[in-house]
Amino acid sequence: MLVSVLASGSEGNSTYIETKDTKILLDLGMNTKYITTKLDELGVDSKEIEYIFMTHTHSDHTGAIKTFIKRNEPTIVLTEKMLEELDFLSEYDKLIVKSDSLEIGNTRIVPFKTSHDAVDSRGYLIEDEESSMVYMTDTGYLNQKYFDLLRDKNLYVMEANHDVEMLMNGSYPKWLKSRILSDHGHLSNNSAGFYLSKLIGPHTKKVILAHLSKENNTKEEALRTVKKTLKEYEIDFNNLEVATQKEKTEGIVV
Repeated sequence: MLVSVLASGSEGNSTYIETKDTKILLDLGMNTKYITTKLDELGVDSKEIEYIFMTHTHSDHTGAIKTFIKRNEPTIVLTEKMLEELDFLSEYDKLIVKSDSLEIGNTRIVPFKTSHDAVDSRGYLIEDEESSMVYMTDTGYLNQKYFDLLRDKNLYVMEANHDVEMLMNGSYPKWLKSRILSDHGHLSNNSAGFYLSKLIGPHTKKVILAHLSKENNTKEEALRTVKKTLKEYEIDFNNLEVATQKEKTEGIVV
């Protein structure tokens, strides 16, 4: 399995995943030109994308759908509630509307509920015969009922949106601070570290911290806090990377 986070942040999000069976994008939040360019850098033509899985309907995850499907013909996978929000897709021929797992050859894509202020939101476990990854951003918390499902995977793309102190002392209005800190908001650096401490196992190779706030976090602070939290929970793991807004991560083979 090859994974590259093409973009991650409040301006737009998209992640490329390639298995032996298929080529997938999670979300289409940046413009089509950007996504196409980043795919080209990986040696992938945008027309090769077979499936697009949506995490939720906020514009930083869906903004490029209209233009992308004019130039390409991927199958879009989303839930019924998401489709109600993206009703322009109702006439699109290549659509799968479902909320449970999907198998593409030997690749299995398993959605799980996240908690965000969107009509519906999902994270994804993607696995094939040889490797596995978990993608989870835009959530206020992770229900512990998913711990067993998500534990000990090869790669985690995990939200580390904000440093709580930076957020509270920053310029955001009170209502927005409350939204971000709520159970329907975003994971802090500390929360990311806590959940990773419950999930990382002997088969985990790498963690990518994602969806960092431009105003309320830094790459250095996210890495420092998550590593510190893992150490507090006696988890010896140091292979962490931060995904950024306008640079893709290198293709990671897991």
